[in-house]
Amino acid sequence: MASAITTLAADAPTLSAANTGFMLICSALVMLMTPGLAFFYGGMVRVKSSLNMLMMSFISLGIVTILWVLYGFSLAFGTDSGSLIGWNSDYVGLSGIGITELWDGYTIPVYVFAVFQLMFAVITPALISGALADRVKFGAWALFTALWVTAVYFPVAHWVWGSGGWLFEMGVIDFAGGTAVHINAGAAALGVILVIGKRVGFKKDPMRPHSLPLVMLGAGLLWFGWFGFNAGSWLGNDDGVGAVMFVNTQVATAAAMLAWLGYEKLRHGSFTTLGAASGAVAGLVAITPAGGAVSPLGAIAVGAIAGVLCAMAVGLKYKFGYDDSLDVVGVHLVGGIAGSLLVGLFATGGVQSDVAGLFYGGGLEQLGKQAIGVFSVLAYSLVASALLAFLLDKTIGMRVTEDDEVAGIDQVEHAETAYDFSGAGGGAASRSTAAPTPSAASKKVDA
Repeated sequence: MASAITTLAADAPTLSAANTGFMLICSALVMLMTPGLAFFYGGMVRVKSSLNMLMMSFISLGIVTILWVLYGFSLAFGTDSGSLIGWNSDYVGLSGIGITELWDGYTIPVYVFAVFQLMFAVITPALISGALADRVKFGAWALFTALWVTAVYFPVAHWVWGSGGWLFEMGVIDFAGGTAVHINAGAAALGVILVIGKRVGFKKDPMRPHSLPLVMLGAGLLWFGWFGFNAGSWLGNDDGVGAVMFVNTQVATAAAMLAWLGYEKLRHGSFTTLGAASGAVAGLVAITPAGGAVSPLGAIAVGAIAGVLCAMAVGLKYKFGYDDSLDVVGVHLVGGIAGSLLVGLFATGGVQSDVAGLFYGGGLEQLGKQAIGVFSVLAYSLVASALLAFLLDKTIGMRVTEDDEVAGIDQVEHAETAYDFSGAGGGAASRSTAAPTPSAASKKVDA
């Protein structure tokens, strides 16, 4: 008996300073992704909407953080109830957690796991905001964010990642958020825009990005932060799986960027900076669910397929008439679907688990599971998000007025503008304030 107890004690996980530090760094990297997303989206809109776009991401850092501490972590990762939701009173307010209490089965504290998952919860509603550019009241958006994470994100996170969640128990593979984050956000974006309608001038007025350098900066920050997003999702660094995910993140992103640019050149005749940035994000999205299951060669395939599919998908809004302002549906929904389903084809069975995809002798079973995960999250998020938007629109109103939209949502909603040119110099103002320098001709006349 004593020897058995000794063995069990020896096998029990102990706090790892290395893994704890690694996960804290990963958490900080994921936090950086939300400001990166703000810059990415902020550069893609017109000048008169850029501050609003930044704020729609930044406000998520405030709202979701508080709700996560109060009850979100408990709903997402508490003790399972009916395979649909969790609850643990010790997690309410994070008040009943010991500072060295370990997350079950791992060598990191519960606090570290909670803060890492918080950053996923923060960025997911921020992703939705890109579809709604130029036309949503900021107060209504803030309330929608609070309601949406409560009714949609927290339950879906439990389905996918929570012990006892029905998709988790089914064996759906989602390494870092293809379903819970990207399909969830993309489907929500589609649901909301179907309710609130198009921007004034959609398909008529030019709506070009006002700052492509800002877009590229945002894409670079997203790419950088995504290494924490993906590699950190293994919750440790002991067995090499996180390292494979890190490599696959880089490889798939590169492949998707090149594939998008190649499609763009063939289809439109140019290699654009917006295409490079969008292709990179498409690759990051697609590899998120798949990167722990595929080899680097598989990651190339995942990235290349997603790059082409997402490049093709962004034009669907003009064909079908839904106004997805910054292509959240085309990139995050389509990229998330592609990456999640491709697990069923390219999983090697030799990285995060022994589950193999169709191309590695595993048959169609895993592909079927992935499809169930994809379309269940898509359907739930689409319907629930549309319902929330409808209720808010009928009560407090979701949209600014047409006149306010045309005038510029930054000035109307925030009483600010992104750029102040009054002190920039040059032009008539500069000439009127500068002391004149007499020319030779004027000197001659004066003489």
